[in-house]
Amino acid sequence: MNYDVIIIGAGPGGIFSAYELTQLKPNLKIAVFETGRALNKRRCPIDGDKIKSCINCPSCSIMSGFGGAGAFSDGKYNITNDFGGTLHEYIGKEKALDLMRYVDDINMKYGGEGTKLYSTTGTALKKECITHDLHLLDASVRHLGTDINYVVLENVYNYLKDRVEFYFDCPVDSVSVIDGGYEINCKNGTFTCEKCIISVGRSGSKWMERICKELDIPTKSNRVDIGVRVELPAEVFSHLTDELYESKIVYRTKEYGDKVRTFCMNPKGAVVNENTNGIITVNGHSYEDPEKQTQNTNFALLVAKHFSEPFKDSNGYGESIARLSNMLGGGVIVQRFGDLTRGRRSTQSRIDEAFITPTLKATPGDLSLVLPKRILDGIIEMIYALDKVAPGTANDDTLLYGVEVKFYNMEVEVDENLESCLKGLYIIGDGSGITHSLSHASASGVFVARKIANN
Repeated sequence: MNYDVIIIGAGPGGIFSAYELTQLKPNLKIAVFETGRALNKRRCPIDGDKIKSCINCPSCSIMSGFGGAGAFSDGKYNITNDFGGTLHEYIGKEKALDLMRYVDDINMKYGGEGTKLYSTTGTALKKECITHDLHLLDASVRHLGTDINYVVLENVYNYLKDRVEFYFDCPVDSVSVIDGGYEINCKNGTFTCEKCIISVGRSGSKWMERICKELDIPTKSNRVDIGVRVELPAEVFSHLTDELYESKIVYRTKEYGDKVRTFCMNPKGAVVNENTNGIITVNGHSYEDPEKQTQNTNFALLVAKHFSEPFKDSNGYGESIARLSNMLGGGVIVQRFGDLTRGRRSTQSRIDEAFITPTLKATPGDLSLVLPKRILDGIIEMIYALDKVAPGTANDDTLLYGVEVKFYNMEVEVDENLESCLKGLYIIGDGSGITHSLSHASASGVFVARKIANN
């Protein structure tokens, strides 16, 4: 075999798999294959001046490369089983939490020391939320910030680069079963290994679907989360973000009984574009360094949709909505909340006259022409509910960017070791459909590395 272990994907799952293997079995020959670039070569061409919107690079530097889609996120590691995936259903709740705490220790060791660990334990805000039929989920949250998160990844890479062989700009074309292991094919040639770990993240959803079909690995459809990213003055949510930083709040709508939830809250952060398989969606970042912070806070409001019979392609449904937004707005659409509730599209002049300065250059438009009525009605109802615990949320000038879509891989069938029906082939991270967060994906990488080392 060329390698003892091949890891496909250099996101959180792949990185922590490689890290733990080098700790436990330093003599193993390990290779990591990654579609994107090395960390120091990841550059989005959007500069706000010459290039103001996505130009559909062959490999999106925001989504792919060392660190995965989380490299330029705001670096939030949620230590909880209440959200972020179902890893605990495979390995146990306490084991999952222990692994997330271990990941946090590694992040502290490699540059995250001094960052704050927030917690919802004992907060009076939970009672206030319940009073208004809002439900604040339990979690401990380590916020690294986009800047410190980069430093941690840089330090981890510097540790790994002399112990692991990296192949960047090298998408894997196929994975095949051979006698005693696996063979992968890519532009750099053909490579073999005894054990293979696949950790391709959300951006690798279509690739993962194809590989599972080719290898006859059972899967089942997963959900897709569809909604908007809200941007408002930081003062509106400061009483929550100062104490909790990340507040995961769930609301059940009165009209349809659908659950709407907050996601990825970025105090004093910025709204950004994302490119997933050529589709432009929206996300948010924030920084630990006060000099890089803005006057705004942003967060997503998402509604989960899951399809089974006869239509099973949840991601395809989300893609169609995102493509409609791209068609109407040339990318991301932005609309004032007041314009939306009055049934009119936002114009550039109305955006310019608002009492908030957008952090993302987006096309003023009408989200009611993009989002299905049921989803949009739920989001509007949630905004009015949040206004009761954070007065000002439902102000006319609150900005809504659309669409935000969280694509989840179909859930791949794995056992309690996160091993597929093919022995020695492990599928982890968000690419498995089991984890949906940095902390859970990283923990799954450590878990599988320990299983391989023990064998």
